[in-house]
Parts: sequence; structure tokens; C-alpha cells
Amino acid sequence: MADSAAEARVDQALVARVLLGDDRRAFEQLMRRHQGMVRAQLRRLLHGDEAAADDLAQEVFLLAWRKLDQFRGDAAFRTWLYRIAWSCFLQAQRRRPERAEDADEVEPPAAPAHPVDLQLDFEHALRRLSDAEQAVLLHCVQLGLSHEEAAFVLAIPLGTVKTHATRGKAKLKSWLAAWQAETTQENPTCPIPTKMTPSTHCCDGSSKAQRPTTASAIA
Repeated sequence: MADSAAEARVDQALVARVLLGDDRRAFEQLMRRHQGMVRAQLRRLLHGDEAAADDLAQEVFLLAWRKLDQFRGDAAFRTWLYRIAWSCFLQAQRRRPERAEDADEVEPPAAPAHPVDLQLDFEHALRRLSDAEQAVLLHCVQLGLSHEEAAFVLAIPLGTVKTHATRGKAKLKSWLAAWQAETTQENPTCPIPTKMTPSTHCCDGSSKAQRPTTASAIA
């Protein structure tokens, strides 16, 4: 908590330098401090499309520069950036030409036809959720935001965030349970993993830190 407070003070000081003195170097520092986490958010939203995520990240920071005077400090600067990135992502999705296969992505099945196909892959399972559930769990589980922060980023009520989080986690748990049951039935001697491990990329794209396993994250 102390580290978060210190980071917030640094961000606020840099923002003040930009607003009071049009200090572009201060804004460059803000970019360096947060560009990794913004790109990580966009890569996840774009299902790993790094080129598209990098292009969109440039739009995010350009918009942040233009709107910096609207930052009031009610939320952490990184959360404010996440919200801009989410808005840019939605706009990019609206600009994207509609494809026939997109219709299959609108209403994912309530449960996978073959749970074993999930391969204990959290991100694969996540894509089977509704768009709203995906967005909430991506920000709360994968990016580590609180429900309150996710509500700010996604611009939806806190109660809605909690509802989507609860429903999404329940679906993921049921799919894991189904996978375990099917695997046990097919091969009783096969040990059943008790944890699923999602991608372990840090905000800068490296793999220095292990993220919480899916089993613990959705508990």
C-alpha cells in the first residue's frame, strides 16, 4: 500500500509539471512509467495482437496528452490511463469491419461442449465468457484491479462489476470441475492438476513474475 501511495505521488508530481510548465519531458517520464501496463492491457483485449496493441497504445498516450488537464486525481493515474485505453479499444472495435465469424463470438456457449478442449488454459476459457464477463475478469484477475477500479475503467456501476465477476468465476470453476471429472473418468490413474496457470507475462512483456494460478485467482 505504501509503495502504491508513493507511486501515485510521483505520478501526480509529473502531471503537475506537465500542466504547469508544459513539461514534455515529464510526460515522457509518465509514458515510460506506464506504457508497459497499457500495452499489456491492450494485448489481452486484442487476444495477443502485439502490432495492433502497440498502434493503439500510441493513440492512448496521444489522447492522454490532450486530456491531461481533465485528470483530477480521483483515481490513480494508471487507472485513468486504463480507462482511456479501454475507450480507445472500444472505438477501434467499432471501426473494425464486421466479419461473419464475429457472430459466433457474441454469444459464447454456457459451457464448453468438450471441457478437455480447454487444456487448462485460462485465457482460452476466458474467451468463452460473455464480453462483459471477459472485460471484468481481464481487469480484475489478469491486471489485478479492484472492483472499484474496474468499475471506473469500464465506466459501469460497481454492482455490475461484482455481478459479472461472480458469474464469470462461477463458469470458469464449473468448466474446470467438468474437465477434472471427464479426465478422471477417461484415465483414473492420471493425476489431476489442481491449478491452472495463465500466461506469466509482466507488463513489459517479459516473464519475470509468476501470476497467480487461475484456480486461486477465481476462488
